[in-house]
Amino acid sequence: MNPRMNPVYRRRLWTHRIGIAMSVAAMSVGVIVLLWILATLLINGLAALTPALFTETTPAPGSEGGGLMNAIVGSLLMVGLSTLVSTPIGILAGIYLAEYGEENKVAAVTRFVTDIMLSAPSIVIGLFVYALYVANVNHFSGYAGSLALTLIAVPVVVRTTDNMLRLVPNSLLEAAFALGAPRWKVATLVRLRAVKAGVVTGVLLAVARVTGETAPLLFTALSNQFFNADMNKPMANLPYVIYQFAMSPYDNWRDLAWAGALLVTFSVLALNILSRTVFSQKIPN
Repeated sequence: MNPRMNPVYRRRLWTHRIGIAMSVAAMSVGVIVLLWILATLLINGLAALTPALFTETTPAPGSEGGGLMNAIVGSLLMVGLSTLVSTPIGILAGIYLAEYGEENKVAAVTRFVTDIMLSAPSIVIGLFVYALYVANVNHFSGYAGSLALTLIAVPVVVRTTDNMLRLVPNSLLEAAFALGAPRWKVATLVRLRAVKAGVVTGVLLAVARVTGETAPLLFTALSNQFFNADMNKPMANLPYVIYQFAMSPYDNWRDLAWAGALLVTFSVLALNILSRTVFSQKIPN
């Protein structure tokens, strides 16, 4: 009997085709929406991408011109400090979970808390930092904003590092132990080195995650109309400026909001592309 005439085969074949068609349709909708968003940002934001955008501070209400220099510098400072703090903490915590995660309850609790932090709304983290830090020092600051972003970034780095280290084959670890290497050397010089590209990818994804966060900065860094490099004072940042300018009645403010949204979107897009191309790496067998 011809297999194609078998009713079971034909039913499975049609089920397969319907599933593939639905998958392609869903992917097409997602790609179309993404391209629509990017096209809208390009159409409305390119006109405001002038040298003044990077050399002038945010304008006062009703004034012409202006740029986003203070917001760009503020975002770079806060995201940079957050990355410097969250990267070593996240990597070391990920190594601990991968090496000792099956041997004690502390690791199990750490993994559970990490999962909760990954799914926690960012505004809750912002309120937590406000109550813990801002309310006690009685002023907003870039340090408070960096602390909130760090609490968001650390779980991403921890989970990525833990998952990547677990992909290293046992044969590679057993070979290192057979040569007499202590456990800490196996963890750092063998296991971590084997998946270093994956760990870097996790760090880049964490940076992309916090770059566009607005809610936690509302309660921590707030904003500043003027240029400020002192992180112990309120600090301008791109997400808040976009939020503020997008709802304003001034045309130049709305133009700057589109330009800021374009910068943030393509920065995050570039980080995601970088993490999936330049730092992509296969796990050794």
